[in-house]
Amino acid sequence: MRLFCGKLIGKENSMSKGDLTRQRIVALAAPLFNQRGFEGCSMQDVMQATGLEKGGLYRHFSSKEELAAEAFRYSLKNTLKTRTEGLQAVGDPLDQLRYLIRRFVEEPSFMPGGCPLMNTAIDADDGNAVLRKLALDAIGDWKMRLAAIVREGIRRREIRRVTDPLRIANTIIATLEGALMISRLEGSRTALRDAQASLGDLLQDIACPARKNQSTRTARKH
Repeated sequence: MRLFCGKLIGKENSMSKGDLTRQRIVALAAPLFNQRGFEGCSMQDVMQATGLEKGGLYRHFSSKEELAAEAFRYSLKNTLKTRTEGLQAVGDPLDQLRYLIRRFVEEPSFMPGGCPLMNTAIDADDGNAVLRKLALDAIGDWKMRLAAIVREGIRRREIRRVTDPLRIANTIIATLEGALMISRLEGSRTALRDAQASLGDLLQDIACPARKNQSTRTARKH
């Protein structure tokens, strides 16, 4: 069993025709909503992308809002999978943070239109309450995951005890998302690379002395 678009399903060959159609609609609608936003993407656009009539769409989704919410969950889930793939093989907390930063810079999003979290947060900031709540929850989840890694680093005495985990998490998220926005506007990856370098300096600053010395020796060898 696995989760897809907020519902529990089994293997694809055990899915009903309705589930498969719903899955297909979400997958085709996701890039449209991510690129055009909730207001900019019409159900007519989705109909053209899926080849379904309006009745066919509303047979699976009660409203455009419900479809947009499922499309966001789909986009976010796959983007997170891309950004975190291989994390479990990374050893210690500081290296895990560096790995996540590097993956964000190298793989900002698999979805056309860029980061679905940033797009939805901006699009729904003063608009759709459901999408705003989903984006807010996603930011909160990302923040908690990063803070948990920092706390583990403190527990293992790799990160200084005076470090505030939530402050580090906020700094990482704000720096990466801000750099992504600048990079998209400029059509250059320079801002993302600068963000990666600055966050690397931050992680070096919060490392315990023993770990900092170890990182310095490793860097010299290479």
